[in-house]
Amino acid sequence: MSKARSLNKVMLIGNLTRNPVLKEAGNNVVVCTFGIATNTSWKDKAGTFKERAEYHNLIAFNKLGEICAQVLATGMLVWVEGELRTRVTEDETGKKSYRTEIKLNDMILIDSKGKKGVGAQSVEPQEADSTSSVVEEEMTDSPAHEVPVEEEFKSEDLF
Repeated sequence: MSKARSLNKVMLIGNLTRNPVLKEAGNNVVVCTFGIATNTSWKDKAGTFKERAEYHNLIAFNKLGEICAQVLATGMLVWVEGELRTRVTEDETGKKSYRTEIKLNDMILIDSKGKKGVGAQSVEPQEADSTSSVVEEEMTDSPAHEVPVEEEFKSEDLF
């Protein structure tokens, strides 16, 4: 009798919806977060052309996170491969919130769209504040339905 197996793998090709933000989460763990959008199009029964965008939150750690922060910028087309992760946080009132992200294992820049990456410098360890941001460029015109990245990362929440 064989054991049941499972697979948690995501592959997407999409455009960055916000610049990468690079942080150090403590214990020498570097975290990079950014978002991409994927588009789907089809014709309905009446023959009308329809489109829909899906928005995805991505998170990359350590060396891959540093590379993403250095070379990527809003609008670029990327191929990413990773796995789904859901983080649960609880506020002061005990209300839980859930955030599903794609933890990256690999990233390939397909088309820079003539842009240059954000170009974050290598992260230096922070003595007083281990979650201070190295790159704080956020899109001001990001879609309202996109989940903002403003949570503080704790190293115990990341793995």
